[in-house]
Amino acid sequence: MRPMKRWMLLLASTCLLAGQAQAGDLYAKPINEAPATRNPTGYTDALVCLAQARPHTPLPRIAVGRIADYTGKVEFETGARISQGASLFAITALGKAGFPVVERLDNTVAEIELNYARQHLLSDNPERAGRDANNFRRIYAGQIAGSSYYIVGGITELNTNIASSGVNATAGSKDTDGVRGGINAQRFVMNVAMDLRLVNSRTQEVVDMVSYQKQVRGASFDLGLTAGGDKNAAALSGGRGAMEPLQAAVRTLVERGVFELTANFYGQDLKQGCLPPEAEPEGPPPPRYASARALAQNGVSRGAIQ
Repeated sequence: MRPMKRWMLLLASTCLLAGQAQAGDLYAKPINEAPATRNPTGYTDALVCLAQARPHTPLPRIAVGRIADYTGKVEFETGARISQGASLFAITALGKAGFPVVERLDNTVAEIELNYARQHLLSDNPERAGRDANNFRRIYAGQIAGSSYYIVGGITELNTNIASSGVNATAGSKDTDGVRGGINAQRFVMNVAMDLRLVNSRTQEVVDMVSYQKQVRGASFDLGLTAGGDKNAAALSGGRGAMEPLQAAVRTLVERGVFELTANFYGQDLKQGCLPPEAEPEGPPPPRYASARALAQNGVSRGAIQ
């Protein structure tokens, strides 16, 4: 028997025995999971910095509406390429910044409980049902907290392969049974963008708006080695690759946008202290889009709440 056939027979026998051992077990032992950790971005510290300050006046209640995916990028097997949870990211970001948040995104439970309360079916002491005719939760005018502002917007761009570079090289013996090696390295860049706006809940006037983009980078490196001819041959290959998580990039954009929309409520000095303009990738931010009249009417100033 040829050496190559003997090796293949030994490998097949080993795989068969391993499969039988697994089949005989009642349960498969799962791989130990990595621990759950916090999920910060590069702007989380800036949001927490706002929350640790004490504003001169009470902060307004802010709600979050729909921050939808408008890129239209959908894959057949995996679905949408962009996270559909940007609104949830914004709610978390507001909490990090210390703002009181009112729920407007999912009112399912609230509507059900209000409906039960209207029918006198809802009680905070259900064990007294049937014994106390007044044992039901009452509905009072004005009991639901209103928002002063709300944030809406969308993920508006997803541009793939806006830049790429690579190298591919092969070297080795010309003989058919010689040793040959190859190397392949690639780098690529894509970007995702988001537009957010802050709206006055009473007047429906857009108080401020921001647009940010973030580049997502990836790289791969592969190395291969082959040796031998028709009768005896061997091959060895390996490599590594990494890409910044696209959904984490969306969270980063949301936190950057929420910071820009809400930091003025704390005052310009604190805003620059928590996120200095020179820390921005392209220097100081461009002029704000909102008009001075709209800001004044809505109680937002460059320095602090009026």
